Amino acid sequence: MTKRERSSSNTTTTRPPNPKRVKTNNKTDDDTNGTKIINKNSKTMQSNNEKVTWGGWMGAHKTGNDIDQESERIDRQKAAFGGDTIARLKDLNVLIVGCAGVGVETAKNLILSNVGGVVLYDNEVCKEVHRGSNFYVTPEDVAKGEEEGVTLAEASLGELRSLNPFCRVDILDKSTSTESLLGEEVVLSKDVLGTHRPYAAIVVTKLLPKKALLALNETARSNGIAFIMAITNGVTSSIFSDFGPHHEITDATGEPTQTLAVANVEVIAEKPKLLQVEGVKDGEKVVILTVAQSDHGLEDGDVVVLEDMRDEMEVLNGKSVTVKRVAIASPTAAKVDTRGVAFKTALALPTSSVISNFERQFDFYKIAFDGEEENSGKKFPVRTITIFNRLALVLNDDKGKKLLDDSSKVDIFDKYQSGGLLNQVRPPIAKQYLSLTETLEKTPVPQMLRGEDWELGKGVDVHLSIAAVLEFHESSGHWPRLHNSDDAAQVLKLADDISNARKEVEGSCWSQNIQYGFPMGGEPRDLDEKRIKRYARLFATELTGFCAFLGGAAAQEVIKASGKFTPIDQWVHHDECALVVDECPSNVGPLFGSRYDHQIAIMGKDFQARLANQRIFLVGCGALGCEYLKGLALMGAGTGKDGKIWVTDMDRIEVSNLSRQFLFRQNDVGHPKSVRGALVVERWNPNVNIEALEKKVGTDSEDHFDDKFWESLSLCWNALDNVEARKYTDARCLFFSKALLESGTLGTKCNHEVILPFRTSSYNDGEESDDNENQIAMCTLRSFPYLPKHCIEFAKQAYFSDYFEFGPEVYESFRQDSLAFFEQLDTMEPGDQSRSLRMIKAFIDLQEEAGGTIDFDGCVRIAF
Repeated sequence: MTKRERSSSNTTTTRPPNPKRVKTNNKTDDDTNGTKIINKNSKTMQSNNEKVTWGGWMGAHKTGNDIDQESERIDRQKAAFGGDTIARLKDLNVLIVGCAGVGVETAKNLILSNVGGVVLYDNEVCKEVHRGSNFYVTPEDVAKGEEEGVTLAEASLGELRSLNPFCRVDILDKSTSTESLLGEEVVLSKDVLGTHRPYAAIVVTKLLPKKALLALNETARSNGIAFIMAITNGVTSSIFSDFGPHHEITDATGEPTQTLAVANVEVIAEKPKLLQVEGVKDGEKVVILTVAQSDHGLEDGDVVVLEDMRDEMEVLNGKSVTVKRVAIASPTAAKVDTRGVAFKTALALPTSSVISNFERQFDFYKIAFDGEEENSGKKFPVRTITIFNRLALVLNDDKGKKLLDDSSKVDIFDKYQSGGLLNQVRPPIAKQYLSLTETLEKTPVPQMLRGEDWELGKGVDVHLSIAAVLEFHESSGHWPRLHNSDDAAQVLKLADDISNARKEVEGSCWSQNIQYGFPMGGEPRDLDEKRIKRYARLFATELTGFCAFLGGAAAQEVIKASGKFTPIDQWVHHDECALVVDECPSNVGPLFGSRYDHQIAIMGKDFQARLANQRIFLVGCGALGCEYLKGLALMGAGTGKDGKIWVTDMDRIEVSNLSRQFLFRQNDVGHPKSVRGALVVERWNPNVNIEALEKKVGTDSEDHFDDKFWESLSLCWNALDNVEARKYTDARCLFFSKALLESGTLGTKCNHEVILPFRTSSYNDGEESDDNENQIAMCTLRSFPYLPKHCIEFAKQAYFSDYFEFGPEVYESFRQDSLAFFEQLDTMEPGDQSRSLRMIKAFIDLQEEAGGTIDFDGCVRIAF
């Protein structure tokens, strides 16, 4: 046994004590419960009456090793979001209203994202049923909730703080009412958690009374605060995003910008008919650029900056220009294979030659088509082929005119000889968003997560259900009760009244016929009575799967307040009616008062019994694996006498894992992921029968994962980071006729797939391999590199970017304008500040050693 393994086997699983109060100079007042109210600007923040040194959970100014620790925690997030966005996230303070499932999921994700501060508000007392969605509520919290009134916010606070010592986390005092949220001491505070910054976003995770909800939205809009609402009721989930009347998007997609090498530049005096460029008429002059890459990856209207132009075209360097895609018309009958060698070889010719070839082809097929009597009067079928290695410059817009001063200078492009780069830039986009009040009424066809549901207009019924429930609460003083038919009938009547009242209002949401996502001329239809009544009957419930999804989506929306990524278009709904399969009263009730009550109320006791006896194999315990383990434990999977969960992962926990893999803490670093993850979820649900393994799943472990093992499974669930292992588990599942849940993430993108043997295509039916992946999972890179490119990428990340990109860039910025550089330095993360100064010092030392100047030969010597 190795030293590392002995350390793992002898380590206990206790968590560090709850984070303690930072010592401040602010005046404090004791309340009757012994807690302390802090922050002289706002007396609504509370915490335990304990102390730690400056730089603890409050994420205060860091020195020494603290800088490197925070930087190491978020290095993978920096790769996904970019350094600028990571720096801006520290300026974001977020208020989360509601600490049930969606609220705690949102808070957890934002704290791991390393925002500046998170404040929680929920005065609902802890109950046993909350343990089905809030994984931080313990049996002790439930007992104290009954005796002492412990709230969901109080129960969640300790564990949420322990997620990230560099993020400030606190709760609002119990005395804070929903109405007082709007005051200057809460939402409009200018110094949240001592950060000297106001709130940047509010996330509402449960429906509030209509008047308070709409007022909170209006207050946020008028004060530049992003407002996100993420709610789940029964089998229905909705998210609403409002970034106010003025929001600037600095990076709409988050994708890396393109740098393209120019291979040729041609001026076509008169655009031929077959050549298609948006906005350019036949006969007009057009400039076509050929790039060295086979696919430029740009869209119509993208902006590029010209660089490295030579000779007479050197005057264009540094100037921006809009580009358009280039396409060409081809007869459908020609059946041009755009992936074939002949087509790709033809594209290597000058544009004029390519056009000539297509003109001859077009004329040949056109003559043949016209020569057939049966085609008389018919339109000649033509397809459009986009030529992905060519771009057209737009010279008649503001950028084009500025580029050339006047159109007569377009002939400068005839002087092209060689060289040139196109660097894509993304100009800011200004957007306006409507308020919650407006969108509740004037969203004629609300978006649905599933495209076919949107096309059929199912979002209309969900939207009307939300409006009706708000009206129901306003008139009755309570929300629809669980499985209450009278309340459901009243909600349906209110939805019908709202729909009828809106019929004459242009652009409003009412029950009209929808086809392919568009209203059909105001033709009325009946409300979906079953859907609306079900929404009301199950309104009081929430499922952990929906909570996890909404928590991730809401946290991602908050991050968009930094200007990175495009916010969702106001509303998105999802309604999963397939989860409701047996509504027999004896199956969905009476309830037991257990943590699974919400799940039973929706899917029934029979489902819960089958779920408890499922035998599930979870392959991987990284970011996805942690989430899946949490979900399985909260749902009660593997808790029956025949049920069991196996989780396997070869990796050990690293500091950088702590920003995404929320089951782990600092004292878990160096230990096996599967072992520590299993211990945590066992603590949440002691009834789970779980076995943690550290074995690779592959041909070399078939002595352990043998035929008997695979035959005993109910389900295999992949949480992997490489294609080879995915292919193996898929082949095993197909051989043993087992269902497979496949998923993966890459930066901010993700995918999932449900694979059923002999009913769906399998993973191996696709054409995917590690060789064609453009990006590499970081844990593969650091722990188990198995391809030459993994070593190259590690060297690039560890050395090249610092010494050949980051270092020279900051040094040049310092050399040209030291005052501006130090202003920029203040906006950087502490880790980047330290790195910048070290790099600048290293370059200054090199110059001094070389006598004050370094020539090209000297740079080469330093590089090697």
